[in-house]
Amino acid sequence: MTTTRSGWNLPIGEGELAGLTREMHEAHQETLPAMRTAARDLTEEIRARQAGEPRDAGRRRFVLGAGGAAAALLLAACSGSKSTGAPPASDSTGGSTAASASGRYTGDLRVVALATALENQAVGAYQMALDAAKAGKLGTVPPAVANFITTAMGQHADHAEAWNAVLTGAGKPAITGVPLSNQPATLQALGAATDVATVARLALSLEDQAAQTYLFATYNVTSPGGVATAATIAPVEAMHAAVLNYVLGQYPVPDDFLPVDKAAAPALLTV
Repeated sequence: MTTTRSGWNLPIGEGELAGLTREMHEAHQETLPAMRTAARDLTEEIRARQAGEPRDAGRRRFVLGAGGAAAALLLAACSGSKSTGAPPASDSTGGSTAASASGRYTGDLRVVALATALENQAVGAYQMALDAAKAGKLGTVPPAVANFITTAMGQHADHAEAWNAVLTGAGKPAITGVPLSNQPATLQALGAATDVATVARLALSLEDQAAQTYLFATYNVTSPGGVATAATIAPVEAMHAAVLNYVLGQYPVPDDFLPVDKAAAPALLTV
């Protein structure tokens, strides 16, 4: 156990945390080829749909549906986090935000845009945490914690890049910022954090949001390529959440079924 200058204790050893981060990195590297292939397939499907070409949703959809179920099982094994006391992760206000948006992203592309914004939000949150740590605002930050933050941030950036490639491939603008209605509250909470534990709880809320959004997408996105991309990324997001649970001293007990109550609704998107 590592005691920091702020009085916060890292509940697990730094060596154990470094090992978990290494496993997370290896899992991410293994999923990258499949993620990029699925994203390319999704781009082709959207282009074909825009051109009015018929889609073959037969055997391939069945196989991807099985993949989505497998992802759900893996996500359940990685989950177990409860309420984090962080700002609301999702927007259940119905279509109010969507109705006022420009309608630039519609159908499955709106889900892609939402996923990109969520990834950008996570990247920005982790960068804020690193900046705060360097400025001494979080007390002493164990090197293993900083390594986890850097690793997770890079993985979110990879996911955002894959989703943005789908948007630009479909002739839509890339999502470069965080057009989410909960972003101001997230930034405010991060800016007020004075220790690692608070940052970890906030990060956990974002990771739970992302993982559950992807699980929800595997059953609600109409495009097989979209299902495959979400199913490939979701377990990595769940691993981030599992490691953060360890950092907070909360053993991530597996759930029989991963809930989707923290999943972000498309109405959260403001573009």
